[in-house]
Amino acid sequence: MTLLSDHLGVAPRKRDMAWLHDALQSAIALEHATLPLYLNAMFSLQTQGYTVYNLIRSVSMEEMVHMAIACNILAAIGGTPQIAKLNPQFPANGLPGGAEPDLHVVLAKVSKKQIKNFMRLEVPAFLLPPEYSDEQYPTIRNLYEAIRGAIKKNAAAVREAMKKGGTSNQIGDDIGFTTITYTEGKDPLPQVYAAIDEIVLQGEGSPSCTLHAARFEGEESHYCKYAEVFYGRRYQRPAGRVKLTRATEKQFFRGYPILPPEVENVLMVPSDGYAAVLKADPNGATVEKALTAFDQAYTNIMSDLDAMWNGPSAKSWPTFGAAVGAMGELRVLGCFNIMKYQVPANVVAQLKTLYPAEYADLAAYTDLTAPVVYGPRFRNLNAASNGGRASSPPQ
Repeated sequence: MTLLSDHLGVAPRKRDMAWLHDALQSAIALEHATLPLYLNAMFSLQTQGYTVYNLIRSVSMEEMVHMAIACNILAAIGGTPQIAKLNPQFPANGLPGGAEPDLHVVLAKVSKKQIKNFMRLEVPAFLLPPEYSDEQYPTIRNLYEAIRGAIKKNAAAVREAMKKGGTSNQIGDDIGFTTITYTEGKDPLPQVYAAIDEIVLQGEGSPSCTLHAARFEGEESHYCKYAEVFYGRRYQRPAGRVKLTRATEKQFFRGYPILPPEVENVLMVPSDGYAAVLKADPNGATVEKALTAFDQAYTNIMSDLDAMWNGPSAKSWPTFGAAVGAMGELRVLGCFNIMKYQVPANVVAQLKTLYPAEYADLAAYTDLTAPVVYGPRFRNLNAASNGGRASSPPQ
């Protein structure tokens, strides 16, 4: 994957159609990379249906939509979305391609620290610290703005590519997958700009210094939803003419209380995917089977998503149905299988020795003084093989 700094380092006048294809593929990878982070946190909630769960779930669903929109834009201009082998690594400094390099990202349970990380990923430009607001700084927003500029610069070539069509499918549904189509005699570019707006507005909110999307029924941005979880209060505009800034932000979250959720004490996933813990755990082989069953189901979803865009168009909807069904299976495999296995107390006591370089993170994102359980690690088995699909989980 091309580094975002390399994308943004290309002079605007040199951002051609090849640059545009590559940048959109990076956008697909970035949108996808948020999903393991958000879903891992969501699965850690004991009661799945209360406010915090629903807020995180709504953001996760829209991240899936944003990934789909980026795929549709790339397909519309003759590109081929590559999904099957996407496999972001955690822990990491930033997202794939070096996006948001100031942020250390980990797979961990819901906590104040983790929700603050999610807020950083979704933060609108007007709330960014000054050191991260330069247009060359590798943020997700800057990538989309560069993509928008490149579409405008290459407008004639983009129109021609859309008229010609490509080999990949357009995928739409009723949760917001915006499709991009060409109609003779009608300029197709407004569709593309609107699709980019959907991604940016739902993530950050309106560019007019608010935390709500200007369109899309005026819904709260992803940043706003995570801020509600962080502050434990619903968004409520303060009385008077208070300007929303980093200093005044808390004043905007004094609405109805959101009670702290009950959270499973899931061990943050270390860089080896629990390998050292499993080796020390007498029940490690059984836990590994549960982890691998989840990874296989996740891999099957990635294969299905790739087939939706790049397989026979007549099969895209049945494949979509299979992927949606498997997404429900992930919750079962994660919450009711993996998380029922406790990490032995004597193994928890060895974590500082097993992971000397990662122990500070493990202690920061997991309460190591209380019983600890395993959590999903979101490994895409396609990334390590030519296939990856199994007809059923390993026994």
